[in-house]
Amino acid sequence: MVNQTPPRPLAVVVGPPGAGKTTVGRALATRLGVAFHDVDAAIEAAQGRSISDIFVDDGETVFRDLERAEVARALDEEPGVVSLGGGAVMDPRTEAALAGHAVVFLDVAIADASKRIGFDRSRPLLSVNPRASWVRMMNDRRPTYERVATVRVDTAGRTPEQVVDVVVAELEAARA
Repeated sequence: MVNQTPPRPLAVVVGPPGAGKTTVGRALATRLGVAFHDVDAAIEAAQGRSISDIFVDDGETVFRDLERAEVARALDEEPGVVSLGGGAVMDPRTEAALAGHAVVFLDVAIADASKRIGFDRSRPLLSVNPRASWVRMMNDRRPTYERVATVRVDTAGRTPEQVVDVVVAELEAARA
């Protein structure tokens, strides 16, 4: 009998809205020559509607249940780079499931985040007073992002390619 280890993501990308998780995750996957899996996009595809619509129609609890299940599936089955939604790490079961994975925390300041996402209404948790909501959210989430991360990259003033350069170097150093 052959002992087959299930696929594990080479990297799991986490961070707040506007950190560049999808952009950097996709570029990292390309650089590593592996598949990219975006948890939020997978949920939208499976549900046939946007995350904003899920929040509005069904509530945050339903979305977080869908998210938790998709993150667990991705951590077990996706061999490439996986990008999580900004709040996914706040679920204690997801936080525990990240143990042993190469987790990349893309750290971003509000100035850069606001340029990237523009704080539009497509982000349900940022729809009322977006800047203050983002700062409060980041303050609440930062300790968890830092706790789950094996690599932290400050994205300030860096292009996605420069962030990928740092991530690849950090991942290689962590494996050495």
